[in-house]
Amino acid sequence: MKVLAINGSARKDGNTAILINTIFEELNKAGIDTEMVQLSGEIIEPCKACWACGGRKNCVHNKDMFQEIFEKMIQADGVILGSPVYTANISANMQAFLERASVVTDMNRSENLFRHKVGAAVTAARRGGALNTLDAMYHFFMLQNMFVVGSSYWAMAYGQMPGDVWEDEEGLETMRNLGRNMVCLLESLDESKDKK
Repeated sequence: MKVLAINGSARKDGNTAILINTIFEELNKAGIDTEMVQLSGEIIEPCKACWACGGRKNCVHNKDMFQEIFEKMIQADGVILGSPVYTANISANMQAFLERASVVTDMNRSENLFRHKVGAAVTAARRGGALNTLDAMYHFFMLQNMFVVGSSYWAMAYGQMPGDVWEDEEGLETMRNLGRNMVCLLESLDESKDKK
């Protein structure tokens, strides 16, 4: 099994990456492969509403990382989306990525590209806006017939400067618990596939 994480932060290896890696530790303990794609330093172009993705199962535009990341999402058993809070919402790169991904899946609805995959979202917040940010990412999962993983609290931690989230022990424990819950759900789904 494999879980792909997409880190929408403008900071490579910052607070959002720390939270994702905390979840990865739990997944790796269970033998689940993990990979993180970081959008830092990249520009994800917005959807052009050309509808050319219909029947192609991916966006036709290739001037950025979208096609490669989207293909990795299709291959993965689980997806983690991570974004810091930017103006009480997800980052611009994450917004553009999810808009394009949503259009591709909508134009290929009969393919069920993400049906029954497992999804989780995390955010790092300086102060407020965390729930709006999580909500934006969870909306993508729910529109794709995916299973959403919960935890012991909202999947957020406080931190402004890189590394600040190490001080939020409750936030880190929430990530660990999210990772353990993701393992449980992935393994249960894998067992149900074997029984079919």
